[in-house]
Amino acid sequence: MNQSLAGKKIALLVANGFEEVELTEPQRALLAAGAAMQLISPEQALVNGWHGSAWGHYFPVDGALSTALAADYDALIVPGGFRSVEKLAGNAHTMRFLKGFLDTGKPTVLLGDAASLLATAERAEGRQVAANAYSAEKLAAATLEAESVSKADRNLLTVNTDGEDAVFVDAVIAHIGGDAEGGVAEAA
Repeated sequence: MNQSLAGKKIALLVANGFEEVELTEPQRALLAAGAAMQLISPEQALVNGWHGSAWGHYFPVDGALSTALAADYDALIVPGGFRSVEKLAGNAHTMRFLKGFLDTGKPTVLLGDAASLLATAERAEGRQVAANAYSAEKLAAATLEAESVSKADRNLLTVNTDGEDAVFVDAVIAHIGGDAEGGVAEAA
């Protein structure tokens, strides 16, 4: 793969219980495209993923959410996993960090359950969002496109990953690379 994202610094925001595949699949593709990534978390030292129906692997945390700044990154990816999303939603630093990306127009990707963070951050109104059942409940006031695999709305890409596994990776790479500005970015 070419180094189309060389020099881009991407924040991956997770808490214990994130969907492992929603972290590892984009991470592999972003590394292959030349991006540098940092795992940001409210957890210290290690964060535990969720794989299928059980706890998964541990991943080293690169930076503390409490001191992370959106200004230090080019893009943000938040993998889903309702356990992780609920922990992140209850953390004021999550809202500060997420709003920093959304409000400055930096590419932001919310995968699966993470789309519900828009409601907590009070940034859902007027946005078109792809949502799974968990997120749809939280985003009742938003315009939902639950049947879509992914939906791009300005600098935000939301991806309904229910049963899709790695099919969303191309849309994530295109969005961060600036190829999916506005409109719908369909992952096939």
